[in-house]
Amino acid sequence: MMNATIQTNFARLQIMKKKVIAALRKGENYELKTELNSEYKERRKEAVRRVIANMTVGKDVSGLFTDVLKNMHTDDLEIKKLIYLYLINYAKTQPDLVILAVNTFVKDAEDTNPLIRALAIRTMGCLHVQEVLDHLTDPLRKCLKDPSPYVRKTAVMCVAKVYDLSPAIAEENGFVEDVRRALSDSNSMVISNAVTVLTEINEMTPGQNVWRLDAKTVPTLLTAINECVEWGQIAILEVLADYTPKTEKEAESICERLLPRLQHANGSVVLTTVRLLLKYEKYVHRADLLSQFSKKMVPPLITLLSSEPEIQYVALRNINIILQRHPKMLSKEIRVFFCKYNDPIYVKYEKLDVLVRICSERNTEPLLNELKEYAREVDVDFVRRAIQAIGRLAIRYESSADKAVKVLIELLQLKVNSVVQDVVIVLRDVFRRYPQNFTDVVPTLCEHMDYVNEPDAKAALIWILGEYSEHISNISNLLGTSIEGFLEEDDEGVQLALVNSAVKFFLKSPQKGQTLVLKALQTATEKCSNPDVRDRAYIYWRLLSADPNAARAVALVEMPPVELESASLSAPLLEELIAELGSVASVLQKPAKLFVYTKTDKAGVPRDSDMASAGFDDTDGAASAGDNSATGGIDTSNEGEPELLISF
Repeated sequence: MMNATIQTNFARLQIMKKKVIAALRKGENYELKTELNSEYKERRKEAVRRVIANMTVGKDVSGLFTDVLKNMHTDDLEIKKLIYLYLINYAKTQPDLVILAVNTFVKDAEDTNPLIRALAIRTMGCLHVQEVLDHLTDPLRKCLKDPSPYVRKTAVMCVAKVYDLSPAIAEENGFVEDVRRALSDSNSMVISNAVTVLTEINEMTPGQNVWRLDAKTVPTLLTAINECVEWGQIAILEVLADYTPKTEKEAESICERLLPRLQHANGSVVLTTVRLLLKYEKYVHRADLLSQFSKKMVPPLITLLSSEPEIQYVALRNINIILQRHPKMLSKEIRVFFCKYNDPIYVKYEKLDVLVRICSERNTEPLLNELKEYAREVDVDFVRRAIQAIGRLAIRYESSADKAVKVLIELLQLKVNSVVQDVVIVLRDVFRRYPQNFTDVVPTLCEHMDYVNEPDAKAALIWILGEYSEHISNISNLLGTSIEGFLEEDDEGVQLALVNSAVKFFLKSPQKGQTLVLKALQTATEKCSNPDVRDRAYIYWRLLSADPNAARAVALVEMPPVELESASLSAPLLEELIAELGSVASVLQKPAKLFVYTKTDKAGVPRDSDMASAGFDDTDGAASAGDNSATGGIDTSNEGEPELLISF
């Protein structure tokens, strides 16, 4: 009985709670409604502010639409802006009520204050309601010829919104032609906005080519760019970057006039200018000019590395692409790319890649010393990359191999677990590159065998044992200990390396290695569950039994020296990314068409044909570094970096 009473009371409380909450909500909107209709201006102004505040946090205030509209007839610019913001937010949900505001918009479009005229025309365009479009044409036509440049530049941007809603109305009323004429306007901001609008219209109608930049307009844009803000400069630079000069002299003139843009404080302006200069290289044939352009690009790129970490990362990703076109451009600035203690890890990764790319034979020593310090850091992934970079330098430059191996041995003697694993793998690749140069290092390497516990490192060390068994005094003990734990190894690569090394040791020293090879082959054929390991052991056993010379030809064959594969992008992909320098595509190092979808594309559907035509696939990019033996164990991929998936 008591439980039933408690449940009944609880249900009543819940109902009362809902009623109270509903009353509070109703009371808030009712209070706002009363304030919006107050006879006092300050109360109405405060009420409008509260309405916008509620709208901003997601509360539904659409029920106050008509009350808000009543306050449009005011000279207070702040209230007008807030009310226009309210209208833009609720225009699509209540298009019929928006018509009530049209007369006020038309009236404001003829106001004596240019700010109000521009605000009215901008808001009408942003409403994006078909019913308003019919009333927008006349005010827009007047504003496109307004004496105020601020109104004209706003009206030009409004044309793009009209064209997006109804291309036919924009063409019939001559708005597109008006925007074309705006390219010869006396105000630079109007010109830059006209360029932006015409570019957007071209993107809205692919194939129709509504507007193309011609030689007559280029001087006007070059003059206007000096007075534009950053966004205007970027818009003009992007259009000029896609322009094809008619003559070499024209290309030289454009490049020379845009060189001052490299000194701009905005990083996007700098990178877009660099993009233009790189694209125009094929039109300029004078070696002295090309050298001058290349030298001019260096200081602004270096300056970007003094910005915030996020800007540094974008700059480094773009520099990585630029260096693949001009490998020696930054070779004298290697110290600028040295990592700082407070650099974020993603910046350090990119700096490390750039350091290895710009390093030349004459400056390997300072870089090796720097990499040695990086290898003492606490971040395991960064340490691994630093050690791999040391190996890449050793393989690339024979004159620096001795110094690189000394650095690796110093790191090995630190006896830090993760460092030992990576050093062993890298030394294996150095030995393959220079088979007879560093045999004196092998005994030192064997002294650290107890610290090697990762499969890849174990396989690398066991390969070294078999390859250089004649230089190791206690080879029988080392191999014997490893073979005793044969079945405890879960990795196929380690087991295969043990079989191979046992056979090599036997072929080089038959008397010392007979017991070991017999034990290894018996264990592999009788107790190992891996079919690949068993098959390898059977093949070796039969070769040794039937023809030892044939076994020697197979097992002791001289392996080709490992070569460091190029970490460069394919030529077609590189050209495409240079054309998109300074954009998201250059940061992802993927063509924009792989992740930016137009209206005719279906978002989320892979476009294999586009990927193939771009020369881009899963194995393209930094390097095809899937197999350590193929790339010398040097990680030249972008593994560990966040992958960005974008779908529009």
